[in-house]
Amino acid sequence: MAGVSWWPQLPPLRALRAPTAGFPTLGFRFSDVTLPAGLQFQHNSGAFGGKFLPETLGSGCAFLDYDRDGWQDILLINGRDWPGHKKHRTTLRLYHNNGNGTFTDVTEKAGLLQPGIRYASGCTFIERNRNGLLDLFVANYLDVDLVHGPKPSMQIPNCNYEGLPVNCGPMGMPPLKQYLFRNNGDGTFTDVTAKAGLSGATHSGRKMWSIAAGWFDYNRDGLLDLFVVNYVDWDPRYEPACMGLNGRGYCHPDSFPPLTNTLYRNNGDGTFTDVSAETGISKVEGRGMGVAFADYDNDGWPDIFVANDHIEDAIERVQKRVSYAEPSHLFRNLGGGKFQEVTAQMGPVFAAPRVARGAAYADIDNDGFLDVLVTTNAGPAFLFHNEGGTNHSLRLKLVGTKSNRDGIGAVVHVTSGNNQDKQWKMLRSGSSYLSQSELVLTFGLGAQTKADSVEIQWPSGQVENLSNVNAGQTVTVQEGNGIVSARAYGPPSKSSR
Repeated sequence: MAGVSWWPQLPPLRALRAPTAGFPTLGFRFSDVTLPAGLQFQHNSGAFGGKFLPETLGSGCAFLDYDRDGWQDILLINGRDWPGHKKHRTTLRLYHNNGNGTFTDVTEKAGLLQPGIRYASGCTFIERNRNGLLDLFVANYLDVDLVHGPKPSMQIPNCNYEGLPVNCGPMGMPPLKQYLFRNNGDGTFTDVTAKAGLSGATHSGRKMWSIAAGWFDYNRDGLLDLFVVNYVDWDPRYEPACMGLNGRGYCHPDSFPPLTNTLYRNNGDGTFTDVSAETGISKVEGRGMGVAFADYDNDGWPDIFVANDHIEDAIERVQKRVSYAEPSHLFRNLGGGKFQEVTAQMGPVFAAPRVARGAAYADIDNDGFLDVLVTTNAGPAFLFHNEGGTNHSLRLKLVGTKSNRDGIGAVVHVTSGNNQDKQWKMLRSGSSYLSQSELVLTFGLGAQTKADSVEIQWPSGQVENLSNVNAGQTVTVQEGNGIVSARAYGPPSKSSR
């Protein structure tokens, strides 16, 4: 890649690693590389004392290779100050992976400084038109105006109830549109939301609060469709008083009516159609969040990372054993149906209490071990580098032809150790609350130096088989054509600098 220097074996990225004394050897370890990597991001929840529910939701994050240079870039989603309480300007941030352990903020250069992206939480990327370029979808809330918003009225829909003027509900407020940005292929994006028919999720013809989104091929036509998660029916001027902590507290989401979700069918021409009703999606109400599963030590067993927190910032005053900021949890899979909680063994920096929200994983430095990105509510983002160990791994990047280009929905089976060790994974779009992990499958092989066999069941129904695939590399498999390229683990070659 032009302008990228030889990989420096990460000496600066190890600067914030906590001392290892007193901790058992696990064969892998995470270290905080946020600052040396160049991530200077602060989430703005907009909190000013009003105790509004969206303030508790946090910041979204995503790993993606938006410029197709082979290195995972980072997108961080932000909120903003409430109207009438403005202190500073905040926006989402796109960080370009320089290929040397550092990242550069390219938000403005990429055309993503959009004033309309305000109360955003979720995001997802999609190669929607088979051109090899990842487009960006951002979920927004409503255009909440605490000063000039609609008032109780018999003439305004959703501002009256059973013949009486009442505080207006969210359905009576103008929505902030969802955003779809087309990747122009030159490092910039263009807003094509209206053209694509994605200006806002609807319920009975009215706008809803969208919190997250994901892509999948629900009808197996080879095109990725969009599923939008809508949260709750919430209004800052019509929220119940909760907790009673010497004043107003944050109400649990169960205090508010749920909303239905929205399914958009990909029409194959750059546009989408809302098919929620005809598919039965709009008949069901609910709320959705999640955790991140990945094999962090490459032993062949999927581990669990959970980003923890509490929504009430004064919870300690009534529940002494519960705290607002809480440590995340890393559960190591021991096999045989057993897990071991190893957070403390990662060191005090990794185990420090945080008001965590989003969590995603990717191999940011091409060493074959998965690194972790964590966002916090009204706080910074944290990037943890996986120090790795001695176990081997094989990474698969899938390229569909009959199936969607990213291969989302493909099921891959890998056997190793003379066909004794068997594991499988499905390539998914999104796996954690507010987050998108990389679209590359990493298979930990333990002490084995090759995969005896690899079977790929593509969404189109086609089955592809590979044999004797060496570990220590990322292979690109194209549907129907087998392995079309391979890249060994390690720094970029001098020819790609």
